[in-house]
Amino acid sequence: MERRQLLKSLAAAPLALAAPAYLRQAHAQAETIDVAGVYSLSGSFANVGTLLNEGSQWAIEKYGSVQGKKLNYVLLDDHGDPGEAVRKVQEAMTQRNIKHIVGCTNSAIALAVQKEVHARGGIYVQESGADESTGKDCNRSNFRWPVASYSAVNATMRPLIEKYPDAKKWYTITGQYVFGESLLNNVKAVLAEKSLEHVGNSYHAISDREYSGYIATAMAAQPDVLVICNFGNQTLDVIRQAINYGMKANTKILAVWSTGLDQFRALGPENCDGIYFGCNFWHEVDVPGARAVADVVKAKTGGVPTYLHAAGYAVVQVLMEGLMKAGTADIPVVIKALEGHQYEGPTGKETVRAEDHQVLKDYYLMLGKPKASMKDPNDFADVVAATKSFLPPEKTGCKMT
Repeated sequence: MERRQLLKSLAAAPLALAAPAYLRQAHAQAETIDVAGVYSLSGSFANVGTLLNEGSQWAIEKYGSVQGKKLNYVLLDDHGDPGEAVRKVQEAMTQRNIKHIVGCTNSAIALAVQKEVHARGGIYVQESGADESTGKDCNRSNFRWPVASYSAVNATMRPLIEKYPDAKKWYTITGQYVFGESLLNNVKAVLAEKSLEHVGNSYHAISDREYSGYIATAMAAQPDVLVICNFGNQTLDVIRQAINYGMKANTKILAVWSTGLDQFRALGPENCDGIYFGCNFWHEVDVPGARAVADVVKAKTGGVPTYLHAAGYAVVQVLMEGLMKAGTADIPVVIKALEGHQYEGPTGKETVRAEDHQVLKDYYLMLGKPKASMKDPNDFADVVAATKSFLPPEKTGCKMT
């Protein structure tokens, strides 16, 4: 019997050696969960994409494994191009069978990717701001951690209107792309509701860096408030040039959507002083989820977390919450597990709304402080208001598919 068993083993050996790559691949898939991060490491917003990507990668390293399976992070660099993002997601999902996807650097990319992920049966957790993402373009595969444009505008403008009831005239400078247009539409809606005057708007292109003409036009309209509706370095450039033109002396300036600490550092305290900023995350808000992010960032950089690192971390956390609650990597089960799920996030208690997959969380209105008032090198601003401002699900335009 021992001789017969030996002969069987020898006969089976060539079969095993005939397909080693296939066997190794199947074994690897059984032992790991691949998570793809879609970020722009080149293009107009490469500085944003790089930091978001670091946050996601560090979160994957922090969790390490889930359901007893090792997590493997795969970067998909879309070069700032929605078409390239879709192509790389297609390849990852069809050729590598990656179904768990996070990240985006701008709203145009997120809107394109969320359709592709849904069509191919995956799950996608992302950082876009355009209302459409969890509005008319929503789907069951798509989840969003930051607030929508509606929330950012309402959480910043309404406290300002209450604080400055005599500020009747408002001017906007807007990025002429999906996210900028979404912010502008919501600004107009609040102004109309409050019977305030929108005295003008200047559009700029995604490639613009010079805004003096737009600012001169804005100053000619003599607004009480200048509202900046754009993103990334373009926000910084508009603020700097508005200050250089002396606009801060007679006009309140509101950047509806800032990336917080990294932008404050770039501006410096002299430029931050007296400027109002909207932000999804602030490191000084002392809650367990923020402390968890802070520990990861401190271990990697020795510093405190910025919004971009926190957002990159947060989308991975949402995905991990779903995987841990579901107890399986099966996509429909993970999606169901996340709907209505509450957890300790970077801003405190955060809830995934079942109707549109929007994470309900605070959005901060912040006021830049004088250099003399800073308690430490990162204490650039005070939180004026922390608000959860969301459209009711039936008004978002989301028809879940």
